[in-house]
Amino acid sequence: MKLQLFFTALFSQIKGRHWWLGIFLWIALIAPAQASVILRVAIQRGVNQVKVGSSTTAVVKDGSGRTLGQLPGMSSFYAQAVPGGVALDTWRSGLFWIEPTGKGFVYINERWYRGRTLVVPTEKGITAVNWVDLEEYLYSVIGGEMDTRWPQEALKAQAITARTFALYERERQRNNPVYDLGASPDHWQMYKGVISESPSTYAAVDSTTGKVLTYRNRIILSVFHNCSGGHTENVEDVWGSTEPYLRGVQDFDQNVKECNWVKTFSPTEISAEIPGIGNVQQMIPDAFSPFGSVTALRIVGDQGTKTLKGEEVRTGLKLKSTRFTVSKAADGSFVLQGRGWGHSIGMSQWGAYNLAVRGYNHLQILNYYFQGVALAPIQVK
Repeated sequence: MKLQLFFTALFSQIKGRHWWLGIFLWIALIAPAQASVILRVAIQRGVNQVKVGSSTTAVVKDGSGRTLGQLPGMSSFYAQAVPGGVALDTWRSGLFWIEPTGKGFVYINERWYRGRTLVVPTEKGITAVNWVDLEEYLYSVIGGEMDTRWPQEALKAQAITARTFALYERERQRNNPVYDLGASPDHWQMYKGVISESPSTYAAVDSTTGKVLTYRNRIILSVFHNCSGGHTENVEDVWGSTEPYLRGVQDFDQNVKECNWVKTFSPTEISAEIPGIGNVQQMIPDAFSPFGSVTALRIVGDQGTKTLKGEEVRTGLKLKSTRFTVSKAADGSFVLQGRGWGHSIGMSQWGAYNLAVRGYNHLQILNYYFQGVALAPIQVK
């Protein structure tokens, strides 16, 4: 109790621009250290410049590992693409490593991360890559992907799913010399650094450390989505692939208000998203999955017709999901009323939440959404 009161008093004295010091101290106190696989996470890709720094004094090294100098703690600097490499402060090199001393955090583009930073030239500018321990990466991802106040069993299910996905991507990108995965949820997972860590994410990750999902002794493509709107999908109806463990199941997310949506398009707005068809006259769902999602959407214009198929139905019009109906309003606009949020393949996060509330544990949740899989320890080369 005395220790807790001491740090409460200490944090109350941290003002202004030094408020981050309080977060650093808090994380250092309650986050256990792990030793595991190192992930290369691209935070910024193909940009002209990126802001970098460290919470403590950082050692700057070149590609050969030679120390060039130091960056002072709690200061930021721009790394910029220059002919033949990268410029950082007064140095120029083919690439730069930024390694914080002590238990410092690195700063990349307005966020703080664990591990170290590699700034390297790529085909389109420079890329800033966070080299981070897998389990520490997950401390952040769980908080980025789920509400940290959710039941611990749902968070554990997310931890195993996210760990498995990260290692699947690491293997898929094994020939990529720069990174294993990115930091955005568009193609990867939401990774925001230490700001999304919390005691509940530490607990979920630590209690499942090193556990991944496998099918026939191979790490699976453990995808997940916000909610399916009543039923998840067979993978072939969305992506055309044939993973046998990604089968549609009845979901438990029908009571989630965030998963009910309405989107209205004027003909002009649709034409802007789907060029080459002219003024849009009709939107016709032509095919459906066994569970009611639109797998083919025909858009008819006065200059041509375009049919969106599979995942393109959702991404082409920037929809929340493909489970929707289409109607035409009196003013000629098209009204899409739908349920679900995401691709509806694999684990529904809101479904996992509701199953956890009902008393199901994380293994039961995972076995429900991923058919015929096994839980195994990491075996990474």
